Amino acid sequence: MLHYNTYLHETSEDWVTFVHGAGGSSSIWFKQIRAFKAEFNVLFLDLRGHGNSKPKFKDAFKTKYTFDNVTNDIVEVINHLNIKKSHFVGISLGTILIRNLAENYPERVDSMILGGAIMKLNMRSQILVKLGIVFKSVIPYMLLYKFFAYIIMPRKNHKASRILFVNEAKKLYQKEFIRWFKLTSEINPLLRFFRAKDIKIPTLYIMGEQDHLFLPSIKNIVSSHINSSLMVLQNCGHVVNVEQPNKFNDKTIAFIKSV
Repeated sequence: MLHYNTYLHETSEDWVTFVHGAGGSSSIWFKQIRAFKAEFNVLFLDLRGHGNSKPKFKDAFKTKYTFDNVTNDIVEVINHLNIKKSHFVGISLGTILIRNLAENYPERVDSMILGGAIMKLNMRSQILVKLGIVFKSVIPYMLLYKFFAYIIMPRKNHKASRILFVNEAKKLYQKEFIRWFKLTSEINPLLRFFRAKDIKIPTLYIMGEQDHLFLPSIKNIVSSHINSSLMVLQNCGHVVNVEQPNKFNDKTIAFIKSV
């Protein structure tokens, strides 16, 4: 089972589950802990191979790394904790896992908050992914990860986010990095399906105005999906919860309460 931490609220019955992106860990939510645990029951988890969910012995995660299997890891934790329904907050690739969970288990999802959401890969992103697939076994994985981090978060005000994700990625084994990178072969058909289907779950996309790779596609999705809304944070890049934590916390908590 994945490693997780919970914070229980004295009176609230609402749960909020946080899902980080590839290469990160639950530690990227450190600026959300205080604000959210004051309002809700909170669950932070480390995806397989990340943070404290590293396999301690051979074949700890026997199932193939697919989006469905990694999503089911999350469901296993909420089942273990007897959480019937939860609001889900994700960042970057974690938003794909949340959207997949909502597709497969809609009865478990109260709402979705998708920060730095990935719902379409533009041509530049697709080229980067293809280059990564070709060179993943040749180029040291940290060099590849740093390159991707810089492309996604290129500006000076994105530096703290870049450093945080690179430092977390250093804790991954190279084999784990390659397993996660292979998931990119599943992304395009999955995202195409997500864009075509307007799921009947309240959804807030919270994006940085400087998230040049992913913001344009999110604007198109929100314009065509009835249950979705978009909040754009100015002077902010991809990792909105780290770059502008106070605005992120205020907007997302207000959204959950409105649901």
